[in-house]
Amino acid sequence: MKIDILTLFPESFSYINSSILKRAQENGILEINVIDIREFSKDKHKKCDDYPFGGGAGMLMQVQPIFDAIKSVQDENSKIIMPSPVGEKFSVELAKQLSQEQHLIFICGHYEGIDQRVVDIFKPKEISVGDYVLTGGELPTMVIIDSLSRFIDGVITDESLTEESFSSGMLEYPQYTRPADFMGYKVPEVLLSGNHQEVEKWRKAKSLERTKQLRPDLLDKK
Repeated sequence: MKIDILTLFPESFSYINSSILKRAQENGILEINVIDIREFSKDKHKKCDDYPFGGGAGMLMQVQPIFDAIKSVQDENSKIIMPSPVGEKFSVELAKQLSQEQHLIFICGHYEGIDQRVVDIFKPKEISVGDYVLTGGELPTMVIIDSLSRFIDGVITDESLTEESFSSGMLEYPQYTRPADFMGYKVPEVLLSGNHQEVEKWRKAKSLERTKQLRPDLLDKK
């Protein structure tokens, strides 16, 4: 998959060059490009924002630099994504859908937002990562990319996908590693028993218990 990120703040994306995403790029599974929208500004000072018509607080990102930035990378296989508080709520199901695309273009808004004509012209898929507002689209873009990349073949193991929260409609069970006893906090005996059937039963029970306690709404959907 190819991913192009259009942003005013390319330095925000150092995260994509670390850990699992870095390895996926090194292995040729993912291609991620961070593109500075300012490079497409026709203003001599590379300005990309201006006051909104009709008044109001803050500044808006202008249509021209974003239009030209999109056109520089868009092709017939491109799907354009714009993180936005008014968008569809992000979910595991949506992450899976996006992971099947060949080319994603992310538009990172900033300040008070983006000139509406960007939406009118390109009709991007608007996605919300929650019912709150952030100062820019960079953080939600990283959240969406990190999540969807997990469903691309070869990025992580199939076992990791099937045994994590939300994969079965419930939250993941608690997990432990060495030491078996830390300051009196002990790993449950069943996990040390070597009995795989009993371990599986314990994990399913704990998954259900945790879901009932923390996210009972998930059980209502089953």
